Amino acid sequence: MRATGLGAVPLYGVREHALHSPAPEPAVSGSGASAKGVMEATRQTVVLFADIAGSTKLYETAGDSVAMEAIDRCLDLMRRATEVGGGRVVKTIGDEVMALFPTPDLAVGAAAEMQTAIDQLLPVANIKLGLRIGFHFGPVMQRDDDVFGDTVNVASRLVEQAVRGQIILSQETMQLLGPVFRNWTRRLYSIPVKGKSTEVELCEVIWSQRADATAISSHRPAAKAKPAALRLKYGDVERWLRRNPDAITIGREQSPGGMMVAETSASRLHCTIERRQDRFVLIDHSANGSFVTVEGDAEVLLRREEFTLHKSGWISLGQPRAAGGMVIEFSCD
Repeated sequence: MRATGLGAVPLYGVREHALHSPAPEPAVSGSGASAKGVMEATRQTVVLFADIAGSTKLYETAGDSVAMEAIDRCLDLMRRATEVGGGRVVKTIGDEVMALFPTPDLAVGAAAEMQTAIDQLLPVANIKLGLRIGFHFGPVMQRDDDVFGDTVNVASRLVEQAVRGQIILSQETMQLLGPVFRNWTRRLYSIPVKGKSTEVELCEVIWSQRADATAISSHRPAAKAKPAALRLKYGDVERWLRRNPDAITIGREQSPGGMMVAETSASRLHCTIERRQDRFVLIDHSANGSFVTVEGDAEVLLRREEFTLHKSGWISLGQPRAAGGMVIEFSCD
């Protein structure tokens, strides 16, 4: 049984940089019609933004007609996932959807379904579209047909931090998840948010264990991982990644269990390497990119992208390996 928990009042909100769309008919609540300009009572809800990655390039490559058809197909899949997951799409802003959910668990399930649905689409004009998703739970205020407040601003900031294929939520929201979904999250780093005195700590939902895996919303057991370990060596420092799920953060900033590097070209939190069943995946978060060389292959530049490490090789932070800086050696055993 689907329960939205939102009553009969559609909530509308806009990102700070987005234009207001024409206002629909006044919303009606249980206490009667809302007077124009009157701020209604605060309610607790999850605000989720889902943004289609790759749409700009698609418009440039395939043209407006083909691109619009592909984007509309994605928006329809995102809308279906929201409604089946117990939420409500309240606004589309270009190639982005804003949705509300009564609980963080429902938002995680719907977000995973969105990612899975878009990931299964075939490329259009040789361009593979993806999703960036961010959400946050907290109080919102409704005035006329718009949602306002800190929760909307935080959710907007989170989706900006996500890369293609990522689901980002705040640590505060992660702590409200049930044990099933909480086990599929990991902590990332903190970011400043306008209007907040302290930084917001980010977490990620690991919605898929490998490229062809079923989304976590199905609650199906994952395949048993092959015994494996990743060895990282930077100068005299050595780290091992063995457990699943587990992750190691790399950057100029010290983090528990992480690897701190003394490279001016590296970011504070430059990249993360996590184990996903039998794979070790490097996720770049940096400004200058991560340069990865697998022994026997050409060097690959990652800019806020993912790369599966295999065999052995080198990771150079912020500059090519040939530039002569210290590199991280890796080997998959």
